[in-house]
Amino acid sequence: MRYQIRHALVQFGADVILRDVNFEVHDNEKIAIVGRNGCGKTTLLKLIAGDISMSNLDSDEECGITMAGKQEIGFLRQVNFTDTEVTVGDEIKKVFAPVFECETRMRELEEQMKLSHEKALLSEYDSLQKRMEAMRGYSWKQDMETMFQRFGFSLEDLERPIGSFSGGQQTKVAFIKLLLGRPDIMLLDEPTNHLDLPTIEWLEGYLKTYDKAVIIVSHDRMFLDKVTDVTYEIEYHEIKRYVGNYTAFVKRKEEDLIKQEKDYEEQQKEIKRLTDWIEKWKNTPTKVAATRSKRMAIEHMVKIEKPRRFDTKAFHARYIPRIESYTNVINAKNLEIGYDSVLSTVTFLLQKKERLAIIGENGKGKSTLLKTLIGELPALGGEFKFGQNVEWGYFDQHKAVIEKVDPEQTVMDNFWEAYPDYLREEVRSALGGFLFSGEDAEKKMGQLSGGEKVRLALCKMLQTRPNLLILDEPTNHMDIIGKDALEQMLNEYEGTVLFVSHDRYFISRIATGILEFSADGVKQYKMKYDDYLLEKEKEEGKTVISGSSDLKEKSTSERSDSASHSSGNAPTLDDVFDKKTYYNPGKVRSRLQKQLEKYEKQLSESESKVAELKMQLMNPELATNYPKLMEIQNALDEEEKNQESLLERMLETELELEEYGTEG
Repeated sequence: MRYQIRHALVQFGADVILRDVNFEVHDNEKIAIVGRNGCGKTTLLKLIAGDISMSNLDSDEECGITMAGKQEIGFLRQVNFTDTEVTVGDEIKKVFAPVFECETRMRELEEQMKLSHEKALLSEYDSLQKRMEAMRGYSWKQDMETMFQRFGFSLEDLERPIGSFSGGQQTKVAFIKLLLGRPDIMLLDEPTNHLDLPTIEWLEGYLKTYDKAVIIVSHDRMFLDKVTDVTYEIEYHEIKRYVGNYTAFVKRKEEDLIKQEKDYEEQQKEIKRLTDWIEKWKNTPTKVAATRSKRMAIEHMVKIEKPRRFDTKAFHARYIPRIESYTNVINAKNLEIGYDSVLSTVTFLLQKKERLAIIGENGKGKSTLLKTLIGELPALGGEFKFGQNVEWGYFDQHKAVIEKVDPEQTVMDNFWEAYPDYLREEVRSALGGFLFSGEDAEKKMGQLSGGEKVRLALCKMLQTRPNLLILDEPTNHMDIIGKDALEQMLNEYEGTVLFVSHDRYFISRIATGILEFSADGVKQYKMKYDDYLLEKEKEEGKTVISGSSDLKEKSTSERSDSASHSSGNAPTLDDVFDKKTYYNPGKVRSRLQKQLEKYEKQLSESESKVAELKMQLMNPELATNYPKLMEIQNALDEEEKNQESLLERMLETELELEEYGTEG
């Protein structure tokens, strides 16, 4: 066990945040902490990081925090780079200070070993080599550059001063430093916020294979499902451990609740039966002993707590558009979007009742497209038009959270300012649908959390009852229950939705189509997200020339050549592959088998090359020869890509063989 908290109490003043916390971290567990906004998830991370202390009395010997040896805990705290003039590269290199110290000592030992062959020097040098390997010291530069680019930066940015980057970019730099630091226990609070889908997918792979422990607070359900194997839920100030990812936790929680409800009802029936018996016979002298026995049975029962349904309090609103739009809602043709220069050229058609998700890498123009459609930015070329009777409402999560308002203004007054003609009852009804009921409607704007500001902005926007919702990251700052409620609302919504999101689970539940922004351009897919993922796999598969493709291309070429020399009608490509009369299946199977054997031989040779290259990377004589190490690493990367290609070709060839085998 790496880390353990026993019976911890955390409170601020008289307010209890967490009660009787028992929390464990084993080996390389990937742990999710889930719960409603404000339940204490970040507080628990701060307790683990040592930023706050337990509130237990000193005399309470049962409580405490223990660690197995010295555990380095890494936590992405609020970004605060003191020296804004230092370059990003130099800032990140601070993480590798132990590596550089190790290198310096190894060089000193090398000089000493030229003059002496003492075993102590060799032993220390060997120990330092092992330490360098454990710290990935021989590949620190490549690790830094790879990760830096994965987060959307270019290598040239390493030379820029840290102060020249935006707050969001500086947060990414701090995140990169945390990942490169490779702590024993990594604490991540909403790590996918502001990351694009390719970066999130890369981060998933990195964390899944991370050889130490990771604790994650996140509202990204798909991210949690793919990374975590243990889930802790905080509810009603208490914490409970579940084995499995988020989906497994939800299933187990529902099963536990059903069982508890059943057990509670059975126990209550038994208590009522015994109580009724006691009441009936309590004044009968011959039943005194039996009455006392049954009363003691009730008193000694381990009482089953009445189950509390999930803490599912969430906003509820169903809005019917004021009027219905015509079939075509937005039609864009070669629409050029951007600021000073064109970021992307977009062509798409959005039709009534469709829900089109805009996805892709950051910086390609997703939010810029929305701003162009609503008129905040001018189009740089091409055209677009709204259909007849289209009335749109626009939501921007950035504006919702950072909008400058009077911090002393109440939620009710802020809403009333936007809709002055509403009666008080109408205002309270509208706000109540988004959880601002009772005293919450009198809460001051300066006291609102990010999630509350998002709810208020959505509430105000929806009062116009538009038939087209244009939403930019609507789920940011929302907890999981809030996302579920928004999904339900949008699925019931009778209008059309165009939205930008990085939340893949949300996209999979809502979208009926995908508009993808990528390095290759913008492409519309008239299908749901899961079907889009399958389509992308097929598209990527086509870029790999499989053995069967080679065979078919060769067969086509041979037959085309022979056909060109004949005076009769030459067979078309469809004839060649759709009609068996033009080729011999047995001959095809034989060629496919030979091709498969060829790929297996090539894969074996490639594996030998990879093993040899890895041995070269471990050569201590090359420890400081960075150009040579980079050359070897690049060759290793290429060989590993070659292996992936060979494996894909083998798979396709095997599938072809199965097909011909069943047909033969």
